[in-house]
Amino acid sequence: MNERTSRPEWVPEGQTDEFATAYVKGSDEPSQTAAAKRWVKRKERSVAEYVDGVLNNDRTILAQAITLVESNAAKHMEMAQQILNELLPYVGKSIRIGITGVPGAGKSTFIEAFGQFLCERGHRVAVLAVDPSSSITGGSILGDKTRMENLARHPRAFIRPSPSGGTLGGVHRKTRETMLLCEAAGYDVILVETVGVGQSEFVVRGMVDFFMLLALTGAGDELQGMKKGIMELVDAVIINKADGDNKPKALAAKEEYNQFLHYLRPATPGWETKAYTCSALHGEGIEDIWRVVETFVTVTKQSGVFETRRRHQLKDWIYSMIKDYLETSFFANPRVKEKLPLIENLVMSGTKAVTAAVQELIAAYERRE
Repeated sequence: MNERTSRPEWVPEGQTDEFATAYVKGSDEPSQTAAAKRWVKRKERSVAEYVDGVLNNDRTILAQAITLVESNAAKHMEMAQQILNELLPYVGKSIRIGITGVPGAGKSTFIEAFGQFLCERGHRVAVLAVDPSSSITGGSILGDKTRMENLARHPRAFIRPSPSGGTLGGVHRKTRETMLLCEAAGYDVILVETVGVGQSEFVVRGMVDFFMLLALTGAGDELQGMKKGIMELVDAVIINKADGDNKPKALAAKEEYNQFLHYLRPATPGWETKAYTCSALHGEGIEDIWRVVETFVTVTKQSGVFETRRRHQLKDWIYSMIKDYLETSFFANPRVKEKLPLIENLVMSGTKAVTAAVQELIAAYERRE
């Protein structure tokens, strides 16, 4: 056998050959074949290839198209917009459901149980789980696939954890466009999970048809800490973990929520927001919740509210993107970048008024100096 073993210097004394490396004698140079194969540049796909792949539900191509949408690189953004324009005739045929919840309400367990139920009923479900990104490192947990293992393995489900990048504007654009790609790929139920940090609920409300809040038992305490504004956004309140000894408490919480909701303005005209119970862990009440969603879609389509809301959401999207662009353009302006640190110091030291400081920065941006 034309090979010998070499013990690296870092191998502890007395250890067996399991730490050793083996190589062919007379060939001190490492083989380049495997490394070369690893670093072969992947052939870039054309817009037509992306469009065909998405329409044929090629999950690999769908994931790559979403990566283009999420990228902030100008080249990728341009290609993503071309792909979306080609796919526009095939979007808008899904039911878009937003899901938020208080900490500990079991959002992931509920989404997995709800998604599996829908898949077994013949639906195709896409879960867009927006993970909170670190404001310090920019990193993201991206743990939803590990928290929804069974649903992730289902052939009729597609889970896409997306980093928010710490900006709600990023969620607004990227999640919307990802939703369109999933619809074009044939997913007829889109579940959008919020990051659950205040303002994000308003953003997600502006991109879905039906919005639900997952809550816990002990409604009296929960209602004390619940913001009225959030409660006015939802179309249903779901009290999860209604099983075992907790079931009577869940039913009591449901009544308390319904009394509270009765005095609030409904989130959707012509629809009465109510509380419901379920046990995501045992799959109880999941079918009832889906029936509520189906009733909501029927009622709002008959009244015209469904289509009106979607049109208004598109209009809001226009203004949101304009605001995002202007903000990015402003802070990327070289004159603003040069002046900003000095003006910040003048304001913080009390030397310059805030309004005058802002006017000076805007003047620099608009080249009026």
